Amino acid sequence: MSDELLSSSPRRSFLGRLAAGTAALGLTAFLPVTACAAEKTVATASDSTSGPPESSEWPGQIKTKHKMAIDAFGTNKGFPLAFAYTFGVPYASVTPSPATAVVILRHEGFPMALTDPIWAKYKIGAAMGIMDPATKKPAERNPFYNAKPGTLLVDDMDIAKLLAKGTIFGACNVALHVFSAQFAAAGGVTPEVALKEWTAGIIPGIPIIPSGTWGVNRAQEVGCTYCAGA
Repeated sequence: MSDELLSSSPRRSFLGRLAAGTAALGLTAFLPVTACAAEKTVATASDSTSGPPESSEWPGQIKTKHKMAIDAFGTNKGFPLAFAYTFGVPYASVTPSPATAVVILRHEGFPMALTDPIWAKYKIGAAMGIMDPATKKPAERNPFYNAKPGTLLVDDMDIAKLLAKGTIFGACNVALHVFSAQFAAAGGVTPEVALKEWTAGIIPGIPIIPSGTWGVNRAQEVGCTYCAGA
């Protein structure tokens, strides 16, 4: 896929579906989510299957002195993850670390929140022009999660390793709805089935938040500085 196609068609499709979907899904507040999605949020106040994600407390109290929000609105070859990693490098010798990175996976950066089976079934890499550094071909798995050593710029920028070290992630619920519907045909399923599969296919430890822009704002409200991830 050409750079021109990557930069225009998916974005136009995303924005078109977003405009139509917001009305259809009642986005005067937030998009509805399934019970499975609600279980993945930071604060599950109830078992309701309607209404906004129960993540009103995300990202929670961040007690470290240094805290930064990385706005991952694109995959950008994984650089949003590299930024989260490098933010903590100066404090690597300090225990516990006085720094916390918060990564908001939204817009075209949202697919980084998905597990390998979703990438494979829905052909996300080919459609979005995301290459797997291990194969040098369109990614058939999430190249940023549980990657083989030596394939990423830095092994420790892997999502699994960032989660293990305390990096806070949030995945945009709006992008979840829009992209799952957009890729449903590629997976040979209806948009409703795609939404269920994508919701269940979020990487463990990454909560679904009402929207990415909401997450960017919330992170700054609790004291994070801002870093553009793409």
